[in-house]
Amino acid sequence: MQRPLQHKEKETRLPRGPNLDRAIKALGERSGPEDLLKDCGGRLISLFLSLGRHLAEKNDMNGALDALLTFIKEEFNIHRGMVCLLHKASGKIFVYRSKGLTPEEEARGIYSFGEGITGRVVKTGQPIVIRRIGDEPGFLNRTKTVVKPGDLDMSFVCVPIVRGQRVLGSLSSEGWFPDDLSLERHAETLSVITNLLASAVELYLVENVDKVLWERRAQSLVTELSQMRERYCPTSLVGSSKAIQEVYYLIQKVATRKTTVLLLGESGVGKEMAANALHYYGLKAQGPLVKFNCAALAENLVESELFGHEKGSFTGASFHKGRFEMADGGTIFLDEIGELPLGAQAKLLRVLQERAFERVGGGSPIHVDIRVIAATNRDLHEMVKEGLFREDLYYRLNVFPIMIPPLREREDDIILLARHFLDHYNEETGKAITGFAPSTLRLLKAYPFPGNVRELENVIHRAVILAADKVIRPHDLPLSINTPEFLEVGAANGLESRLAKIEHQMLAEALRGKKGNISAAAKELGLTRRSMALRMKRFNLTYKDFRPQRA
Repeated sequence: MQRPLQHKEKETRLPRGPNLDRAIKALGERSGPEDLLKDCGGRLISLFLSLGRHLAEKNDMNGALDALLTFIKEEFNIHRGMVCLLHKASGKIFVYRSKGLTPEEEARGIYSFGEGITGRVVKTGQPIVIRRIGDEPGFLNRTKTVVKPGDLDMSFVCVPIVRGQRVLGSLSSEGWFPDDLSLERHAETLSVITNLLASAVELYLVENVDKVLWERRAQSLVTELSQMRERYCPTSLVGSSKAIQEVYYLIQKVATRKTTVLLLGESGVGKEMAANALHYYGLKAQGPLVKFNCAALAENLVESELFGHEKGSFTGASFHKGRFEMADGGTIFLDEIGELPLGAQAKLLRVLQERAFERVGGGSPIHVDIRVIAATNRDLHEMVKEGLFREDLYYRLNVFPIMIPPLREREDDIILLARHFLDHYNEETGKAITGFAPSTLRLLKAYPFPGNVRELENVIHRAVILAADKVIRPHDLPLSINTPEFLEVGAANGLESRLAKIEHQMLAEALRGKKGNISAAAKELGLTRRSMALRMKRFNLTYKDFRPQRA
């Protein structure tokens, strides 16, 4: 019985130059007791001539690789073979050509640098021979082709395609080999072939693959931009009230200008959505949109994050590009601008005036072509009076203010937004809730929503998760909204009101947990069935609302 190879990285020291005679000679010297050249030397020469015709005469890399994969499949009776190439810009290794793989399996064959056997070969530049796939935990089966029990007994050979010091990709195969000698001979043959292919693969990568991937990326960016413009177009934003229509009108007017915009309004009204619309509907839509929350970092870090810093500007500092540089050619959105420290305010004023700044620790001005959008929920005019905000910066920012109204002033939009979020979370959770019960709509319209649109979205998200029926009912809403309708408005914050809210919530949760079974819910709450029924009547609760709807 043949002694199996250990599943480990196996280095085959073969010449990496394009000299055909040296390569064939080396292959023959290492072929063991049987002379490999006698067995397949003639066919190897035929393969090399075929590769030469495809590459030199036709410039047909795909034809050459197909001929190569066909040769190794027929000569060594392998089950599958594939050529993977490294895309240097992204660091990803992808299946470029294969024999025995479907297009779907090829599409799944993407590896990160150093990931799995293929990634390790490309990273180290050394071949790896696996005697039995089932014994190798590093074999990822990313293409999902190893599915049958017998597939685990296959061997796997992966050799790098190397040009000089650069690894361009790999050539690999899977198959059953009768002994160690035939497996080693197969690995050495693959190494010789990749040495001869390296120059052509390098040229092809530069002229074709990189170009194709760049074109695909460019087309992807165009498609993405089109989708973002459609999503954030002012007329596509949800709302029909007069107050929000005025906001849409102002966004449309100023979006195609370079004017600095100041978005005003309470937290959660949708200032970030308005900033998105201004960018994607504006002149710099193809550039980056960089967002920065001025209250997110400590004061001593804000300047460095916004403007960047030079290497050695403070202990242990390495070079860091700031948000303004990242936004060059696009838009920077400064949220919560009222929290910006006074020191950073002076630098921001210069950016607005000259479109230039200096990195922390640097002395050379950096010029940028950007649009600035700022937002705040604070009264900047009052902050100027108190000395907390620079007056000159305030006037520079306040060129075109847009006040976004709170949700309580947009009563007509509450139901529209609720249905919009219902559709969104239906799709996300896989549910099919059709709408809202009339009593639920009354509660939503009566609630002031101090958290505005953000709070409404969270309320609907929660209700979609809890709903056991085809419609959202009052007991699916949170306690803060689900005020019993029989209570007087003036007593909304009184003791009786709060106790009623708690009682209503406990009844609803018990009924939901017991799927509308009144007796079981009463037992859980320590009530008699009659007492439970009376309390349900008081709150207009019915067991049917908590029964799962039958298909």
